[in-house]
Amino acid sequence: MAINLSKLSRKQLAELVNKAKAREASLVREEIARVRTKVDKLLKAEGYTFAEVYGARRGGKRGKVAPKYRNPANAAETWSGRGKRPRWFTAALKAGKKEKDLLIK
Repeated sequence: MAINLSKLSRKQLAELVNKAKAREASLVREEIARVRTKVDKLLKAEGYTFAEVYGARRGGKRGKVAPKYRNPANAAETWSGRGKRPRWFTAALKAGKKEKDLLIK
């Protein structure tokens, strides 16, 4: 199937590109499904599960972390020490508190 791209309008060309990308994504999903089926059959034939072979799931979100710091002005506000510092933590440091003063004991 030959398409003369020079005769297509900008709109037609954009539509063709979108359709091609959608078809490519569809092919990738189909290939992944075929590979997944093969792997599942092999694991079952050998008597193992995916988790046994590859261990716990990697990547994604981590589990919840216990809070490490507490706002002395409002005990309901805590911070695990991960991610961006909360405003209350930064304000407490500017007010002269030290990180160790905010630790949950």
